[in-house]
Amino acid sequence: MEFLKAYLDLMVFGTLGIMSFLSVWLAVERMQYYHSVKLPDYDHADELNVLLTRNLTVIYSIGANAPYVGLLGTVLGILITFYDLGQGGDIDPATIMLGLALALKATAGGLFVAIPAILAYNGLLRKVDVLTAMWRKQQS
Repeated sequence: MEFLKAYLDLMVFGTLGIMSFLSVWLAVERMQYYHSVKLPDYDHADELNVLLTRNLTVIYSIGANAPYVGLLGTVLGILITFYDLGQGGDIDPATIMLGLALALKATAGGLFVAIPAILAYNGLLRKVDVLTAMWRKQQS
């Protein structure tokens, strides 16, 4: 339990930080690719779709799973709070509230990572639809 108390924030926020960095990096990479794509170079819609949607699954997965990472941190933080209460027998409401408040920051962190990732995913998916429609118009 001491290991968990010492490293919970580092594990949760480290994971969320990596997820956040990865989603921003991939979103920027996709936008640069969409800006430079030359639609006449593609002969088949499937080939274009595969190249346009590359890495979008990772961005979506980060957006979908970051709240769960935060929730795991919250649950473990609450577990630590209750464990400490059980060990010490001190039922001071201020101690309980402080432990719960610190535990909830993990959920907030998960949402802080998830919301921009899902927004980026939706925006990039819309761009894929626009580029695909432009390609179809050029083919007709």
